[in-house]
Amino acid sequence: MSFLNDAIPAGQQPTDPSTMDEFDGLTPSETVKRVSDSLGCSPTSAEVAAYFDKQDKLRHLREEFLVPKITELPPSDLSLVSGAKECIYFSGNSLGLQPKNVKKYLEEELEKWAKIAIHGHTMGARPWAWAENNIEELMAKVVGAKTEEVALMNGLTVNLHLLLYAVESQIRLRGLDPKDSMLLLSPKPGEDTLKTEDILEVIEKQGDSIAVVMFSGVQYYTGQLFDMARITEAGQRKGCYVGFDCAHAAGNVELKLHDWGVDFACWCSYKYINSGAGGLAGAFIHEKHKHTIKPTLMGWWGHDLKSRFQMTNVMELQPGVSGFRLSNQPFLLVCPLQASLEVFNMTTMQALRKKSLLLTGYLEYLIKHYYTKDPAQPHKPHIHIITPSDPQQRGCQLSLSFSVPIKRVFEELEKRGVACDMREPSVLRVAPVPMYNSFSDVHRFIRVLGEALAASKQN
Repeated sequence: MSFLNDAIPAGQQPTDPSTMDEFDGLTPSETVKRVSDSLGCSPTSAEVAAYFDKQDKLRHLREEFLVPKITELPPSDLSLVSGAKECIYFSGNSLGLQPKNVKKYLEEELEKWAKIAIHGHTMGARPWAWAENNIEELMAKVVGAKTEEVALMNGLTVNLHLLLYAVESQIRLRGLDPKDSMLLLSPKPGEDTLKTEDILEVIEKQGDSIAVVMFSGVQYYTGQLFDMARITEAGQRKGCYVGFDCAHAAGNVELKLHDWGVDFACWCSYKYINSGAGGLAGAFIHEKHKHTIKPTLMGWWGHDLKSRFQMTNVMELQPGVSGFRLSNQPFLLVCPLQASLEVFNMTTMQALRKKSLLLTGYLEYLIKHYYTKDPAQPHKPHIHIITPSDPQQRGCQLSLSFSVPIKRVFEELEKRGVACDMREPSVLRVAPVPMYNSFSDVHRFIRVLGEALAASKQN
C-alpha cells in the first residue's frame, strides 16, 4: 500500500511509508527528525507536515466538521490573506467546531415538533422523554465509564453544585468561611505548574482533615494534565472523596474514570466534545456509590422512568448519578451532542490521544526551534511554553508566554485567519485538536505567527 504524497518526491519517503508504527516509542521531536532525515529535508519543512498528514489514519474525521473559511471570520483582513482558505482553528479548547450532522438532526426535531407535537415525547429517532439516555453509552466511552455511571444533564456549573462543588459558594451556603474551609494549591515560586509529588504530599499531611479533594483534570490556563489516578488513590487512602472537573479533559485526553475509582466528575461538552456553546453537560458518579449517595436537591427527572409520569407523589429515586437528574433536558441540545459523539464513535480515545501526542509535540518542536530565547539576540521575541514539556502531563493545548505584549500579536494573527485564545498580558492558548486539526495547520500557524510578530513590531 502506497502513501506517496505529490509534495514529496519519490525515493525520499521514509523506509516504511505504509505505517507510522515504526515511530512508536520515540518522542515527538525524535519522530520529526527521523522523518525529515528520511525525506532529505529540514525538520521545519512543510514536507514533514505533509508526510504526517498523509500517514494520519484519522484525517478523514475532519470531513465530519464545518471548518470556517478565513473570509467568514469577522477579524480577517483579506488584504493580507486569501479568504478562500480554511482558517487555522486552534480554539477547540474554548469551543469545538460544528459537526456537519448538527443541522440535519435539529431540523428533524423541529419538523417532528411541528408535525406530531406532543407525540414527539415518545416517537421518532430521539424521543424527547429519554433522548439524552440514548447517547449516554457513547459519552461513557469518551470518559472511560460505565453507561449507568454517566448522566447527560444541565450545564457544568449546575452539575458541580449538585455533586458538591462550586466550592466557595457551597462553603458559604453552609455558613462557613472559604478562608478556613478551602485549601488552595499553587505552583512553587519560579514554577508554572503544580508537581504531582507536591499535591500528594499535601494530601498525605493534611488528608485526615480534608473531606473532598477536587481538581481539574486539565488546568484551563496552563494546559497541565493532572495524574488523576494517583490523586484519587492518595485521597481515598485518607478517607476523602475525590472528584474532578473534566471540562478541559473530556474529549481531549484518555480518561478512565471507572477504572481509577474516581468518586465523581463533571464536564461540559462544548469544548473538545463539540456540542455548541452552552451544550448539555455530563456528570459521573462511580457505581460503588449508587446505593449510598443520594442527592440533596432532587427533581422529578431523577424519578424512575417506568413510573415517572404516574405522578404518585412518592419519589422512586433512580440509583447512582441518574438520581441527580432534575428535569427533562432540552431536546435541541441533544442533537448537536449526538452528532459529535457519533464522530467520536468512529474512532477511539486511544487513537485520538496517540495522534494528539505527536500533533502537539510537533507544534512544540517548531515553537522551540524558532522562538527559544537567544542571548545573542536579546531583542528577538521569544516564547516560553508554560505547559509541561512531558507529553503525559498535558493534553493538546500549549500555553505560550511571549516576551512581547501579546494583544497586538493576537490581533495580527486574527487578521490572518487564526482562531486561538489570548490571556493578557502575555499568553496565547493554542490547541491543535486531533479530531479535526492537521499537521499542516500547525506548520501554517508557525508561518503566520512569524508574520504576526513582524507586523506587530512595525505597528
